[in-house]
Amino acid sequence: MLNVGVFGTGHLGKFHLNNWKETTGVNLVGFFDPDDAVAKEVEEKYGLKRFADEESLLNACDAIDIVTPTQYHFALCEKAIKQGKHVFVEKPMANTMDEAKELVKLVQESKIKFQVGHVERFNPAFLAIQEQKLNPMFIEVHRLAQFNPRGTEVSVILDLMIHDIDAILSIVKSDVKNISASGVAVMTDTPDIANVRIEFNNGCVANLTSSRISMKKMRKMRLFQKDAYIAVDFLEKKAEVIKLKTSEDENVFAFDIETPNGTKTIAIASPQVPQINAIKKELEAFVNAIQTNTQPVVNEIDGYRAMEVAHQILQKIHYNLTAT
Repeated sequence: MLNVGVFGTGHLGKFHLNNWKETTGVNLVGFFDPDDAVAKEVEEKYGLKRFADEESLLNACDAIDIVTPTQYHFALCEKAIKQGKHVFVEKPMANTMDEAKELVKLVQESKIKFQVGHVERFNPAFLAIQEQKLNPMFIEVHRLAQFNPRGTEVSVILDLMIHDIDAILSIVKSDVKNISASGVAVMTDTPDIANVRIEFNNGCVANLTSSRISMKKMRKMRLFQKDAYIAVDFLEKKAEVIKLKTSEDENVFAFDIETPNGTKTIAIASPQVPQINAIKKELEAFVNAIQTNTQPVVNEIDGYRAMEVAHQILQKIHYNLTAT
């Protein structure tokens, strides 16, 4: 039985508590939260023990789940790793690139498992397209949200866009060649809306738009590759594949179109989307990595790479703002 403790029981932390309680092979020993009102609510609702300080909870655990504001990630991760505790930490994994680099070093010098909470990797719609032969040359992403003061201690890049950065980096097997970016701080002191163009060495180009000041929610990714167009709706949990029909495509809607190269048959398919809870799925994957001594699905290198691109974007936006 794996003893797990949760640090931070705010909005997202409560989702984690619910899912830990339903995860097999796990003993949820308790939590730490410095906010007395929040802690009292959690104690009463979940019947969990509130630990008086970080150290006592760390000592009682085999693994910890960090769902605190970003500025507290590094200190907690560092303590846990040095004590040989497995770590699940919400994205972004650290507040600065120096902190992230140090965490990568600590993890690789240890024997612990370290997973970063990029939950969209476990979104059922994203999982549904993994069976496709993904080799996109153009990617378009829109992640729009209504304004919510929660999470605004970081920019929209580190709050929202980093989800899509991580997802794209997991698909495009090539290094980043160039980044162009523009962003505006509207409601807060950091960019609330941004548009980014990422160019990869293999020729793939990704255009990303993220906003936390929109009137409606949208989380869509479109992948364009040779002979295929693949759409993912992270919000509605839907996926669609439109491509040239092959002999392997059976029981799909198809129609013919005339092209300069003759008649082509187009097949439209909706991959089966598994009915899963993405947060529970990522926590279960973390537990499985510990139990089987395998690499987590989203490890420290993945978390670092996503942060690295996000910070390059922020530097580009800062340069553009100061240059005008």
